[in-house]
Amino acid sequence: MKERIKVNDKVFKPMITNAEIEKAIDGVAEKLNRDFKGCEDVPVLLCILNGSIMFTAELMKRLDFTLELVSMKLSSYVGTHSTGTTREVMGMTGDLNGKRVIIVEDIVDTGNTIVDLDKIVRSKGATDVKICTMLLKPEIYNKPLKLDYVGMEIPNDFIVGFGLDYDEHGRNLPDIYVIDND
Repeated sequence: MKERIKVNDKVFKPMITNAEIEKAIDGVAEKLNRDFKGCEDVPVLLCILNGSIMFTAELMKRLDFTLELVSMKLSSYVGTHSTGTTREVMGMTGDLNGKRVIIVEDIVDTGNTIVDLDKIVRSKGATDVKICTMLLKPEIYNKPLKLDYVGMEIPNDFIVGFGLDYDEHGRNLPDIYVIDND
């Protein structure tokens, strides 16, 4: 893990190593495997692009039940700040009608996107919706919607790496870095 990195015009310092991320994903997969063991129907993993693509890929490798993969792309950030509104950039790549859905997100902060996603998925006919996120910022998440699977909790700081970006850069970093305000 590098001591400091530059992404666009900002400097970031190390926050979470890839080993810690992998351990958190192991924990989420273990819970999902327990909850979906022997399920008769085939649940759908809904990968929210682009941020959760790395988390979804790593998670899928660890799941031992049959599943379908569907993706969609939403946007709510400009630069380092949430806009407060969720915009659908790319629609669903598959059908959710009559299926159990596990929404797979990279990060939940204010919760606006996850609440909108829950409504969208239910409007598409999902029979059950579970929410799975790699990261949660509990100090700013104040929605009544239950998060079923959380990899790890982090402070309310702007981060980049392991799928998370700063203006579409830094997603490919294997570790997670936090903006360095020093």
